Amino acid sequence: MSEHNQQEEVRSGELLGDEAFHAKTPGVAPSQSKGGQHAYFSVWNLHAYYGESYIVQGVSFDIREGEIVALLGRNGAGKTSTLRALARVDSPELRSGEIWLDHKPLHEMSSHEAARNGLGLVPEDRRIIQGLTVEENLQLAQIAPPIGWSIERVYDLFPRLGERRNQDGVTLSGGEQQMLAVARALVRDIKLLLLDEPYEGLAPIIVKEIEKTLEQIKSLGMTTIIVEQNAVAALHLADRALILDMGQIVFDGTAQEVLDNEELRHEYLAI
Repeated sequence: MSEHNQQEEVRSGELLGDEAFHAKTPGVAPSQSKGGQHAYFSVWNLHAYYGESYIVQGVSFDIREGEIVALLGRNGAGKTSTLRALARVDSPELRSGEIWLDHKPLHEMSSHEAARNGLGLVPEDRRIIQGLTVEENLQLAQIAPPIGWSIERVYDLFPRLGERRNQDGVTLSGGEQQMLAVARALVRDIKLLLLDEPYEGLAPIIVKEIEKTLEQIKSLGMTTIIVEQNAVAALHLADRALILDMGQIVFDGTAQEVLDNEELRHEYLAI
């Protein structure tokens, strides 16, 4: 199968077979994606392990600049592990594959090097630093270049954080802590935002607030990957959807295709 045909198949919105996961040529810039645009973020044949446990099994996809992609699947499908591999954290261990962001090889970088090159991860546990105020958490994120949004611009997006700028970050509500975690990413100069379970543990009314926040970020054209167990909420936000099963991508298509396909949702998302 030619590379062009392979990309067309991956974009078709159909369930993917093993032939979609053949490794691409290593060490070259990302090729053109569907529509004639160069992929802004490309993942080629990613394999990652926790010890000897094979978790991420040949994941490949690409994202155009400004897209929001929902990375979905049942519990244990490998969503967070894939996101962590993309962020170049130590665990899981990336043993092979390539990750390109704006033509820079993140697979050759450590997590802090990837962060300096534009990758911003908002982890599920938020990692607000105890003993620091809201503003001090934001200032710490800006301690080294590259610098992104000003803190005042963050407060314009998140007025509640501005009201609580002198409050210890860990004493905020769950929704406010999620806002702070996202804000901490935005004050860096990021090209790709990775969100891991942004609605986790939040009451429905707070989920609505976070949804509004993410809609504002979407309106700014920020390229984003969102991992979320609340698949319907993520699909309403996203342009495209990737579905993982047993560490492999089994579907790549539009978010609306997943919303419209009850059989697909039932088989892979249990909704």
